[in-house]
Amino acid sequence: MNQPATQSAQSDVVELRIPCRPEWVALARLAVAAVANRSRFSIEEIEDIKLAVTEACTAVIQHENHGETIEISCETDDGALRFRVHDAGRHVHAPKIAAIDFDEARVAGLGVFLIRTLMDEVTYEVHPDTGTDLHMAKRIPGRTT
Repeated sequence: MNQPATQSAQSDVVELRIPCRPEWVALARLAVAAVANRSRFSIEEIEDIKLAVTEACTAVIQHENHGETIEISCETDDGALRFRVHDAGRHVHAPKIAAIDFDEARVAGLGVFLIRTLMDEVTYEVHPDTGTDLHMAKRIPGRTT
């Protein structure tokens, strides 16, 4: 049985690498749900986290120049559960994605809009040589940042 994570000065990091194919996204959903469950999120918040990670993985898979794997890391730190979804592809224009609003989402897809709506923090880092990192965070209930 899973025990809730305890507050400590140390951060815990869980890392997962999946093949960049749709059939592996369910494994990512299960993994982030298990991590979120240990951080005392409600069922609704865990569903939000699962959907955000699913959308992030789907966006990576849909890009034609994606890498062979998707790396996902989860870390509890500073009163939040933080996720990093790494794509080794090199074609994403982060400023366009970061600035998308609801009207643009109708044209460009709802994935980024959903991620921004469901998570408390969303940022992108584009590394020309190694790919793109999507960082997302959800504040842990009852913890201050």
